[in-house]
Amino acid sequence: MTEGTAQETGKGTAAAATAMATATAGLTLEEFLAAHPWPADMSARGRPLDFLWHFELAVSDAELWPWVSDTSRFNRALKMARMEFWEQDGVRNGRARNGGFLQEWVEVPWTWVARRSLQSLRTYSRGFAHFVRAIYLIEPLAEGRVRLTVYFGWIPRGGFGRTMLRLFFPSFEGGYRRVLGEIEQHVRAARPEGSPYRAPPHQLAPEARARLDALTTEVAARLPPAAELGTEPAALLERLRAHIASGDDMELTRLHVRPLAREWGVPERALLVACLHATRRGLLELSWDVVCPHCRGVRTEAATLGDLPTDAACQPCGVAFSTDAENSVEVSFRVHPSIRDVPEVFFCSAEPAKKPHIELCQVLAPGERRSVATTLPPGLYRCWLKGEASFTPLGVCTGPSETAWVAGRPPVPAEVAEGARLTLENPTAAPVTFVVESPGFKDDALRPAHLFGLQEFRDLFSQESLAAEVKLSIGEQTILFTDIVGSTRFYETQGDPGAFAEVRRHFTAVFDEIRKQRGVVVKTIGDAAMAAFADPLHALRAAAAIHARFDGKGASPCRLRISINTGPCMAVNLNAAIDYFGRTVNMAAKLQALVEAGQIVFPRSIESAPGVRDYLTAVAARLEPVELSHKAFDQPYPAFRWDLEGVGAHTTIPLAVGRGAE
Repeated sequence: MTEGTAQETGKGTAAAATAMATATAGLTLEEFLAAHPWPADMSARGRPLDFLWHFELAVSDAELWPWVSDTSRFNRALKMARMEFWEQDGVRNGRARNGGFLQEWVEVPWTWVARRSLQSLRTYSRGFAHFVRAIYLIEPLAEGRVRLTVYFGWIPRGGFGRTMLRLFFPSFEGGYRRVLGEIEQHVRAARPEGSPYRAPPHQLAPEARARLDALTTEVAARLPPAAELGTEPAALLERLRAHIASGDDMELTRLHVRPLAREWGVPERALLVACLHATRRGLLELSWDVVCPHCRGVRTEAATLGDLPTDAACQPCGVAFSTDAENSVEVSFRVHPSIRDVPEVFFCSAEPAKKPHIELCQVLAPGERRSVATTLPPGLYRCWLKGEASFTPLGVCTGPSETAWVAGRPPVPAEVAEGARLTLENPTAAPVTFVVESPGFKDDALRPAHLFGLQEFRDLFSQESLAAEVKLSIGEQTILFTDIVGSTRFYETQGDPGAFAEVRRHFTAVFDEIRKQRGVVVKTIGDAAMAAFADPLHALRAAAAIHARFDGKGASPCRLRISINTGPCMAVNLNAAIDYFGRTVNMAAKLQALVEAGQIVFPRSIESAPGVRDYLTAVAARLEPVELSHKAFDQPYPAFRWDLEGVGAHTTIPLAVGRGAE
């Protein structure tokens, strides 16, 4: 990293207090302030005190952005004081103690353009200043280099505040050079660990360590074997134990299973199962977090499913929403307080890092018009205004190099070229916040469906149930129904005691095959079972294996029919248990009318699901096109019937599958 330049003005001029050579010159302070002038109402409170630094780094803008936008961790690396934040009436307030002096402020919502700029503003009620604003500019240079311009501007509160800021703030330029140099080396070395933001290891008290070790041993005794987990249980638990004992507070405030499994190189399901067992033994706590659909911040935390509300609101975003919307609830784990107290630590508000899905956030004053250069990769984006629940689409692919977005109207045109300029306009009498975001929720989020679809969760947390009025969208599920064919005659011939014993043995076998294919048993209805799978292929494999165990040739007199359907589902409370509800479930049950003993029926659309056609080809499945007609349907429902009559576990039957079979 090359040297930076530092400029500071205490009298509103562009005279440089110090200057150090750079490979290429950045903006002078005078040029910067011409492009980013102080608002008149702020500069009227006193003479600005401005600091401007330039740094060049041998990294790309995309590589640098995640680091500099995470200003909380950056500030910790700078050894700045911890901050405290709280929301009141939709306003974010902050507090910190610097040099023994208390500073209190209102955090004005940040603005940014991902990979190009960010700006924060604080209005102080107590401390050295009336206002401070920070602006980062990222400018791509030749040969994979960038220039980072860092600006801080203060309106000091009297002579004492000005003196303190003049004495102590310039030293931060050296801190920036140090931390940015560490980031540059880390990125260029492509090291997944040893982050310059990683805090020194935490040291547990002896009593807490003894409890942690004892509970870890108890959990190890209850984990499935390595063959089922996909990894060695002891090694996995040791990694989890070490993370709990010495991990960074910022990483342990909420323990997110999916990114942690990826970082550790272990199966996601294995780590989730380990965390569930650890929760039951008192190592961890489970949290059901209601998240805002806009900022995706946690608005409500529930210790149990039954505590989840039906509705929630986000005051900073000015929206109310229902928890039955897809992706409105996330699941996280926390270290049990008997092991370690993990406070929520802040060194800055760091809004862009907390909202990585938001590519652009700009606040326009009444009557303001602003042109912004975007860095949106090709794809589909959502545009919305703060306080409004509706979205409008913006496509980035081909098209003009500019689009206009006037508050109250959708962007025109709705499709632009990559790197297009976005001209924003606010014709209203109030400030308006314009937001462009990626529509997809991050894959790292652990959803209720991930737990509901895990048999270990249903076994370990059988007491968990939703409140009667709450329903959760759990996305696409594959529902499987089994039913004993000719059950009336079966009960007549077997007698009640014999039939009951046989049905119980039949359920044991059915549950075993469902579990082998990573499905979950949702419920039983008489002698029928309902199961759910995350993958249609697993459901088909389970169905074939179940039929192989009840083919009429073994010890069991039971013969089964099986129906499968895939689609969106809701999770609801039924008899104090987690049940699935919706059209997908209803159709799966109705499809039973198309099958008899030894047969499976499923929608034709399932054949195109990943891996399904290859599987059906490998087992030489014979599929018969069928249709389900019902007075409630506008048109017949197309399906395939797979007849396994007389087929053993490893027997193949002639192939008749493909597009021609439809």
